[in-house]
This record gives sequence, structure tokens and C-alpha cells, in this order.
Amino acid sequence: MQDSAPAIAFEHLEKSFGSLKVLQGISGSINRGEVVAVIGSSGCGKSTLLRCFNRLETINAGRLVVNGIDLSRSRLDHKQLRRLRAQVGMVFQQFNLFPHLSVMENLMLAPRKVLGHSHAESEKQARFYLEKVGLPEKAGAYPEQLSGGQKQRVAIARSLCMNPQIMLFDEPTSALDPELVGEVLTVMKKLAEEGMTMVVVTHEMQFAREVASRVFFMYQGLVAEEGPARQVLNSPKSDRLRTFLSRMSSVT
Repeated sequence: MQDSAPAIAFEHLEKSFGSLKVLQGISGSINRGEVVAVIGSSGCGKSTLLRCFNRLETINAGRLVVNGIDLSRSRLDHKQLRRLRAQVGMVFQQFNLFPHLSVMENLMLAPRKVLGHSHAESEKQARFYLEKVGLPEKAGAYPEQLSGGQKQRVAIARSLCMNPQIMLFDEPTSALDPELVGEVLTVMKKLAEEGMTMVVVTHEMQFAREVASRVFFMYQGLVAEEGPARQVLNSPKSDRLRTFLSRMSSVT
């Protein structure tokens, strides 16, 4: 796999749930080191697209290659799936931390089980990434002792412990109280500045404008508008996007 190849490439991608066609044959690519914000109204297919990128959903038609792994096939062997999970991190709306494990244990679990790292190696890495997200003092805490913003920062650190080459974020701030959103976005901005390839489904338009390289605006399972973030968000071409942005500005 050459570094010049896109981190993610998809062509005529289709995904249906029963008779409901959620992705309508979309095409695009995401380059290495790029931050792409995916925006659009609820139900437009944003999260489904993201879930296809790490094989949480299988596609029905089209071609999808993520970090050199062809996800177009109906079956992946265990080795390929394990490689994909290690190389593509995902941060969800609802944190998904194990409540019975401490922060440190949450961070160490996957590197030990999936990557085969030693206890000492996993602990060193976990402490490094806890420091990176600004929570070194929470190593021994349990999820119930953390605020929502702290939980999401721990979830980001947990994904980073797998040394991913691509990070996917599915509306990472939507479950947070407004005053906690900033601390999570700050961590994400730092990752972007360090060159992490990121795909972010978000309703945070200011974050998309300031941090994203490009924006995909999705509408009814299609990429209705796409381009450089500031250009798309400041000078939308379509009435649909103008309407969406005016609605978002009225609720923020």
C-alpha cells in the first residue's frame, strides 16, 4: 500500500436496512492527514457511512477500501478484521466505557487482548494518552466518577492506545452538556494539528469550519455538496445546505 493512496476510498456505495435504502450510491475519498466533517440532518446516512468505514455495517453494493483493506467483500477473515479494528479507531456518542473497569483498565484492555502488548507496555502507553487528553489524575477512577466530557476524553484516549491510522468520530459531543463540549473539541483539534486522519460526523459547525479540511453535506443518502470546509460552509451552493446551516445557527 502506497502512502499516496487515499486513507478511505468509496465508489457507488449502497447500504439498505430492509426496504429502506440509507446510502444511495455515493462516491468519494479521504486523504491521509485530512480531517473531513460529515454534516446533514438526522437520518441522512451520516452515521451509517461512518459505521461502514470500520465494518460495523456491511455494504450492499459498491466498492470500499479503508487503509488498504477491501471492505467490499461480504466476508473478511479474522486476521483482516483484527487489522482493521487496530488501524481504525472509533469514538461514539455514548462513550462505551466498561463501567466495572477503571480508566486505566479500560485503556489497557484492547492493546493487551488485540495487539498482544505486555502489561508494562500497555500501562506506559495508557498513561501517555491520558496525559495527552489532560486526564492523568483519573487513571484509577471509574467511569461513574467522571463527567460526560471526561468520559469522552477517556474514550478518545482508549482509541489512541491502539495506535490507529484513522479516527472516526460519530457525533462525539452530542450527548454532552454544552459546557463540556469545548474540552472534547480541544482534544480533537490537537489530534488534527498532529496530522491524524479523521472523519467526524458533527453538528458543531464552528469546529467543522476551523478544523476540517473538507466537508461532506449529506442529504437523503447522498453527498449533496462537498468541498473545502470554509468554502462549503461560508458560501453554500444549494438551497438545501443554506437551509440546513441557517437552522443549525438558530439552535446554537
